[in-house]
Amino acid sequence: MLSILQICNKAPYPANDGSSIAIYNMARGFLANNVQLHLLCINTKKHFKPDEAVPTDFRKQSHYRSVYRNTNTSIMGALLNLFSTRSYFVSRFKFNSFEHELTETLKKKKFDIIQLEGVFMGVYLPLIRKYSEAKVVLRAHNIEHYIWNRHALVEKNLLKRMYFNLQNKRLKRFELSVFKSCDAIVTITKTDEAELHKLGCFKPSTTCITGVDIDIYRQATQVQPKPKTVFYFGSMDWLPNSEAVLWFLNHCWEKIHKAVPDARFVVAGRGMPPSFHKLIAPNLLLVENVPDAAAFYKQHEVMVVPLWSGSGIRIKIIEGMAYGKAIVSTSIGAEGIGCTHQKNILIADNAEDFSKAVIDVLKKPVLRMNLEAQALSFAEQEFDNTKVVSALTQFYTHLLNA
Repeated sequence: MLSILQICNKAPYPANDGSSIAIYNMARGFLANNVQLHLLCINTKKHFKPDEAVPTDFRKQSHYRSVYRNTNTSIMGALLNLFSTRSYFVSRFKFNSFEHELTETLKKKKFDIIQLEGVFMGVYLPLIRKYSEAKVVLRAHNIEHYIWNRHALVEKNLLKRMYFNLQNKRLKRFELSVFKSCDAIVTITKTDEAELHKLGCFKPSTTCITGVDIDIYRQATQVQPKPKTVFYFGSMDWLPNSEAVLWFLNHCWEKIHKAVPDARFVVAGRGMPPSFHKLIAPNLLLVENVPDAAAFYKQHEVMVVPLWSGSGIRIKIIEGMAYGKAIVSTSIGAEGIGCTHQKNILIADNAEDFSKAVIDVLKKPVLRMNLEAQALSFAEQEFDNTKVVSALTQFYTHLLNA
């Protein structure tokens, strides 16, 4: 029986954003595959989730523990960091109380695999090496310095752009050092795995998509459908998401609204930028807090994912397919999922094609229903969480025996 310590930079339950869904579903997949699991996480102020909210069975089975920390950025912290050589993005996640909890865990229990959920947890690599002989594996949710480089490119304030550039250089240096120091890397997509090779990292690696429990998505929900609704659902404090919404509003929505005047565009997700509340567009609705994701998905008809940047995978597309939604996405948005244009999704990479695809789905019920059925079928075949994580545990077994 494999013994795995999963350490995370956020509490995974309730799983209400991409990274927490990825962490929680993998933990459940480990348990379903008879892994002896210990899950230790930082419970941040920004994404705080009380331990008592975690299901009792999961908490017991995963030996769940969290350590509270305010990791929010501050002007003072950012300024003081200028006198350091570390990336401010990374240093916020290294603190004494988590070090103590991790040390005690490693002293009490011998693990086969220690899985770092995201590169920021790489700050604990020296401590792990000191107290454990386990294989350390980085689960790279994204290539982080790619994303922060994008932040710097679009930042209009010169001083902020200079600061982002400095921090991103430090982040890249740190991220490359973690790639080289781990025993293996698990990427979310084949694209990210190829990017690692371009960056000179040739450690043992595998790709493991985020799986889902299809049965949960099949459960009946008493909701009133809202016809002719187009929706975007994601963490709006993540730059690629907010950029995607603005691009869609600026380049597509007017044309769609003219073709289908009673269509509505619903933008949902936590961390809505204040500037979004000033947006003026016909039939636009902002929903900052979604209390029931299942009800939200099932109420609305057409899911759009007009992403143009970011790495990793769009877990919301996986969820959308599991809910059987008709989805229109850019190639970047659908990257790594393996879906097929005009079969289980529509792919469009310019404003004209994207607008036309959405209009077609809104106007053609048969097209929409075919996309919905094929999306659900694809999800059932490819995203079953137990099977997805089983393949990863086999990779870990080979890694231990190599």
